[in-house]
Amino acid sequence: MIRDITLGQYYPGKSPIHRLDARTKIIATLLFIVELFVVNNFWGFVIAAAAMFAVIGVSRVPLSFIFRGLTAVFLIIIFTFLINLFMVDGRVLWHWGILTITYEGLRRAFFMAVRLVLLIIGSSILTLCTKPIELTDGLEKLLKPLSKIGVPSHEIALMMTIALRFIPTLMEETDKIIKAQQARGADFESGNIVQRAKSLIPILIPLFISSFRIAQDLALAMEARCYHGGDGRTRMNEIHFKKGDVVAGIILVLFLAAIIASRYI
Repeated sequence: MIRDITLGQYYPGKSPIHRLDARTKIIATLLFIVELFVVNNFWGFVIAAAAMFAVIGVSRVPLSFIFRGLTAVFLIIIFTFLINLFMVDGRVLWHWGILTITYEGLRRAFFMAVRLVLLIIGSSILTLCTKPIELTDGLEKLLKPLSKIGVPSHEIALMMTIALRFIPTLMEETDKIIKAQQARGADFESGNIVQRAKSLIPILIPLFISSFRIAQDLALAMEARCYHGGDGRTRMNEIHFKKGDVVAGIILVLFLAAIIASRYI
């Protein structure tokens, strides 16, 4: 399950989505996330899902690789679905003991589950189709106007990119630690909740130590390359908006219009 997390990974490719400017992809992802919480009916989710699958098709990233990222959060999705299913009042569809399913609860549970799935997949596409260095440059460009009021745009962009980049690295490290502890006879599946929580200590302690070691190695590598922040820093490849970004912007506007129209259907 640890290896199933795709957020933060980059899938190499030369598709039109890969070639888009990082700023275009970041803005499109943020708007897509906002729109998921604006949608309030079935047709809105159909439009959002259709747009997302169209982007996946153009990006040429295998569906199996993308949907693999849902495995790690499957229990969270199920838990969210059940909470909304049994905790919302309304027209009763089924009742047994203390359990009651209402039409409003079923509708909200379904929408919330679909919203979470689209949110996770949509966020993953951003990192799967954008190199970490391009993501850093894009975030820095978008946050640059805030630097005029004292906001450290470059440092914020760098921290966010490093955090995304090291998610798969830490997951892989966690997987190695679990297998090493299991080879030494550790049991992480038997016992009650308290015993299982205690059994995680042999995983968490080495993981924290490994995280600090990776952070120290990264800091030493940056110092060895005379890294000193964003002031006066140049780039090998400057990012620029191209025709593809203009086309993507027009499609994004049409998508926004369709989402807004779906609210009145």
